[in-house]
Amino acid sequence: MADELERVIATNLEGLERRIAAACARVGRERGEVTLVAVSKTRSIAEIMAAYSAGIRHLGENRVEEAEEKVPALRESFAADPITWHMIGHVQSRKASRAVEFCDIIHSVDSLHLAARLDRFAAELGKQMPILLEVNVSGEASKYGFVASEPAARADLIRQVGQLAGFAHLRVEGLMTMAPIVADSEQARPVFRALRQLRAELRDRAPLSSWAELSMGMTDDFEVAIEEGATMVRIGRAIFGPATY
Repeated sequence: MADELERVIATNLEGLERRIAAACARVGRERGEVTLVAVSKTRSIAEIMAAYSAGIRHLGENRVEEAEEKVPALRESFAADPITWHMIGHVQSRKASRAVEFCDIIHSVDSLHLAARLDRFAAELGKQMPILLEVNVSGEASKYGFVASEPAARADLIRQVGQLAGFAHLRVEGLMTMAPIVADSEQARPVFRALRQLRAELRDRAPLSSWAELSMGMTDDFEVAIEEGATMVRIGRAIFGPATY
């Protein structure tokens, strides 16, 4: 059973890698410019081990509770060639300490209040915490993130970003967004393009960071995201198959 699981995931990953490489080639990018984050939420230890055997070294969790179970359970197995654990889901303020403890990078910093909490706990652990700012560029009311869907909101975002310079134990590395669920991946392109354009604006007006990372794109739209400049894509179903709950 374990051998079959490894075979299926390895086959899925081979196909996914071809698609990532093709998307990069279409816009003159190198494959190495894009980090594949395998979304391991709800996935079993066996599935994660199979993905690791197939070459995955970046795992993304949506819930702090799952991370604090999986990270210690797998630490010894991955000791020789460690995994980078990404927190890609919404982090509640009361769970900030555990997110800092169990994750290596947090994609979903969506407020100054959360940033302050993360900075405090990172200081207590003597840790520099890499973070991405989650930004709502689509204007959807259901989305988390700093609002940046209109000029006034972007101006406020730039003001808030300036305050992040005061958090000595956070290292802002870029931006993240969640695109709307759409029938055609091309419909997500304006959202990804808007995030890339926002990054260019932040580089000019808020240079506290290189703003190197753009975390955007999932199983249904990652190719468009890569064409628009994604440096991290968060993919679960195309690697593991349909989610199980």
